[in-house]
Amino acid sequence: MTSGTEGYERFIPLFIESSQSLDFHVVCKDFIDFLPSKNANVLDLGSGAGQNSAALAKLGFKVTAVEPMNEFLQAAIHTYTSPLIEWFNDSLPNISCLDSHEGKFDFVLIDAVWHHLTEVERQLAVQKISTLVKIKGRCAISLRNGPSGIGTRVFPTNSNDTIKLFEEVGFRCIYQLRNQASVLPHKERVKWTRIVLEKNI
Repeated sequence: MTSGTEGYERFIPLFIESSQSLDFHVVCKDFIDFLPSKNANVLDLGSGAGQNSAALAKLGFKVTAVEPMNEFLQAAIHTYTSPLIEWFNDSLPNISCLDSHEGKFDFVLIDAVWHHLTEVERQLAVQKISTLVKIKGRCAISLRNGPSGIGTRVFPTNSNDTIKLFEEVGFRCIYQLRNQASVLPHKERVKWTRIVLEKNI
């Protein structure tokens, strides 16, 4: 997602501060019931300033965190020092840093990322993700719609289209919650859909 980080470079300290103040159990509350058992391998794609990865590690998961913005990654590394987190500087859709991780992950979190990818990038990302997830593993995605914020490279998302992409590589949708309000203030025009997909083949 290297080309999807446009705009963030203007507000690096603000983004880090605001992100690290967010509570995983609030932002990702709809995904908590779908998490695997402790000690499972979890992948956080587009991990930002690291707050979700840190929360997942605190829950007892082995976390692999991938973030394209080096400034955010360094802030995460210096703030969250859990030995359960492995940090990578890389981006969707190729995430080549994970080429040796085929079939490793029980759960993939993609929070506030998908809207930065083009349709072609999403197709490539889904194909890559499908190689990384174990059978019966799950992928949780938050889909954003609304005007751009700090990040200026923003594309509309559609839950049906996203589900179809994953179905084509062996996933099925097991949860969908549409049209949810943002947890951030002054974001009345931003709506979120959350989906969870499970790999069957």
